[in-house]
Amino acid sequence: MGHMDHFSAGWVTPVLSYVMACVGSALGLRCTVRALESEGASKRNWLVLASVAIGSGIWTMHFVAMLGFAVHGTPIRYDVPLTVLSLLMSVGVVAAGVFTAGYGRSRVTSVVLGGLGTGLGVAAMHYTGMAALNLHGAVSYDPALVIASVVIAVVAATAALTLTLVVRGPVLAALAALVMGLAVSSMHYTAMFAVRISLDPSSAPLAGVTATQFIFPLAVVLGSFLFLASAYVALSPTGAGRNDSAVAAELLREVELTTA
Repeated sequence: MGHMDHFSAGWVTPVLSYVMACVGSALGLRCTVRALESEGASKRNWLVLASVAIGSGIWTMHFVAMLGFAVHGTPIRYDVPLTVLSLLMSVGVVAAGVFTAGYGRSRVTSVVLGGLGTGLGVAAMHYTGMAALNLHGAVSYDPALVIASVVIAVVAATAALTLTLVVRGPVLAALAALVMGLAVSSMHYTAMFAVRISLDPSSAPLAGVTATQFIFPLAVVLGSFLFLASAYVALSPTGAGRNDSAVAAELLREVELTTA
């Protein structure tokens, strides 16, 4: 049985990964609200941006957290195609959830189907990302904890969408982002505690890349994108002409305060 260390880089990885999840969620949920106020192409664009923001936020959270994951007795490598697939899957499945919520006839079905889609997206992305792990040994899972992690993801995504679509206001928007961020993080660590590794020590080279070669640069790029897009959305005026940009700026300030 391989001894695993989830926090080999100290508290930096869990905190940073939580911040990334919150920023992605805040931006995505904000865009979802904007989408509901828009029509046509504008609506579609806001929903696409929301999907990319939440999807890449979730992905960045997962792999930043994975930077702190070490298994004593074996190096870890990541399969590049599977890692990229997990990112595309994250954005794609979240898009299905977000578009369902954005175009839904009734708020209730929007939230339920959207939450289910988004939650399953988080879970699918997580386990695909885990399948990208190459190490000397076999990875297995505790089924009960796997089920728990999927349930957490679905319930939390539904809660975040409920806070966003059903109740309005900057304080609740900030709260929704923090809930969603917490959801993604708690789902991640629940799923990680489901992991069992039986080592098969070997000195043979492993296929794939190290986290610093590929994961870290990609996480930095996505992180930068999320922060820049957040600034853009905060500053862009809304079609409704209401003073949403001030609200969004306030939201970003609240997120900064809570994460500072």
